[in-house]
Amino acid sequence: MSLLLQVNDLSTHLQSGGTIVKAVDRVTFSINKGETFCLVGESGSGKSITALSVIQLLPKDISSHPGGNIIFDYRHDDATCEQVNMLDLEEDKKQRIRGSRIAMIFQEPMTSLNPVFTIGDQIIEALQLHEPELSYEAARAKAIDALKQVQIPEAEARLDEYPHRLSGGQRQRVMIAMAMACEPDLLIADEPTTALDVTVQAEILRLMKELQQRKGTSILFITHDFGVVSQMAHRLAVMRLGKIVESGDVLDVMRNPQHEYTQQLLAALPENLVRAHAKTDWHLEKSKEQAPPLIDLKNVEVHFPIKKGIFRHTVDYVKAVDSVDLNIPKGQILALVGESGCGKSTLGRAILRLTDPTAGEVYFEGREITNLSRAEMQPLRCELQVIFQDPMSSLNPRLTIVDTLIEPMKVHGIGGSKEERIELARQIMERVQLDPDYIWRYPHEFSGGQRQRIGIARALVLKPKFIVCDEVTSALDVSVQAEILQMLLELRQEHDLTLLFITHNIGVVEYVSDEMAVMHAGKIVERGPTADICSNPQQQYTQNLLAAVPRLIL
Repeated sequence: MSLLLQVNDLSTHLQSGGTIVKAVDRVTFSINKGETFCLVGESGSGKSITALSVIQLLPKDISSHPGGNIIFDYRHDDATCEQVNMLDLEEDKKQRIRGSRIAMIFQEPMTSLNPVFTIGDQIIEALQLHEPELSYEAARAKAIDALKQVQIPEAEARLDEYPHRLSGGQRQRVMIAMAMACEPDLLIADEPTTALDVTVQAEILRLMKELQQRKGTSILFITHDFGVVSQMAHRLAVMRLGKIVESGDVLDVMRNPQHEYTQQLLAALPENLVRAHAKTDWHLEKSKEQAPPLIDLKNVEVHFPIKKGIFRHTVDYVKAVDSVDLNIPKGQILALVGESGCGKSTLGRAILRLTDPTAGEVYFEGREITNLSRAEMQPLRCELQVIFQDPMSSLNPRLTIVDTLIEPMKVHGIGGSKEERIELARQIMERVQLDPDYIWRYPHEFSGGQRQRIGIARALVLKPKFIVCDEVTSALDVSVQAEILQMLLELRQEHDLTLLFITHNIGVVEYVSDEMAVMHAGKIVERGPTADICSNPQQQYTQNLLAAVPRLIL
């Protein structure tokens, strides 16, 4: 294999106020032509900054490169090649390379695509920028072909759609199409599948591998998912605190990790954690004796009207939840699994009466709560709690953590005075493994994992009996995810909590849940003990879901 990219002793410093942050610290790696090279590590390790340094997209006013070089084998339009240092190039030459020879797929396509331009406008703009001689008609034809290559259905019609009209998986395909349209030699993929369902993720990964084989493209793949790494990479490098701590052939590193940090990352994967089921058999036996169950749903439906026309008449309904029967015994963790849009979160909100069911009955401790008024629901709010997927958007940025924690306590009459409530807040912070003195800080002063712990603390201060955990680990690094899951299991055992764990991460489901229910198109299609369903799924949809999970290939 011939060399396409060589990064030598690269350092990237970022300026924040008067502070210099060594985001990338003397990093060295290479990528061969036609090879997939993975950069693996936790958030803040320097992976994305390394990639942005390679493509030279960091803002000049806050970034600098005090050392190193980035040697790229630049292929000219006449097929001649030139070794260039990306750090020393003039800006106009960098612009010619970006998009045409090095392209990037960003992590969140919705924020990367311009919402006021159609998909076609954005792909055609990129094509005409790098191929000025291309007519609009030729560029449009090439854009349609690019969408067909990434298997967008009805590509010609989709070209005139706006980004918000596409699903998350389709938007990510559009980003890949836009990046591949100019046939780059190097494709940088920055966490391109993190927020996608396992089935969509499997399709995107397969698609990238097919495009790579067809075009001979090299890929710099950035991720924290070792299952994805084992499927995609030829070689990998593990980053920590801006440094590469270990690198080599993917199988060699994963079978025999040498560095302690790599060993810790692999040990934190859900499939490598000690299974929860052995520790919680008593919960299952205890739950079977409970009558009635803590949560019981009977024929629950949640329909959202589709309105059209000037007078906004209802012409149809979206059946987000469709005739669901489900019960959750006390002390049990039930995992609700399914793809985005299947109705998981809507069902969780309907149980808590955050969304009113269109039909059916919801029982809590044998009492029907479906038709209770807002005032009648108020006393039950402390017993029915939720932990949201994104703690940053669910925590009020203008309130300190102490205010966030004591406000609900005051509403529900917990604690006789403000001082007593502050002490309770300090105790619950300690319980979720955070420094009690952190209660005086604001949400933006914490990491993602710390904010998720605060979200858990906010739910626990009211001493609930039932908690809906809505994708609480989907955006977390594997080590932080492992800590959160282990903490939830401990809290369940201490407080005899009942949890509805909503997720699309099957590895997490296998570790944390006693039973699982699989949801598809608003209906529960399969329900049973987690181990039984994962080892012997009965429904075709469940089989497809489990088959799409990226597993470690060792």
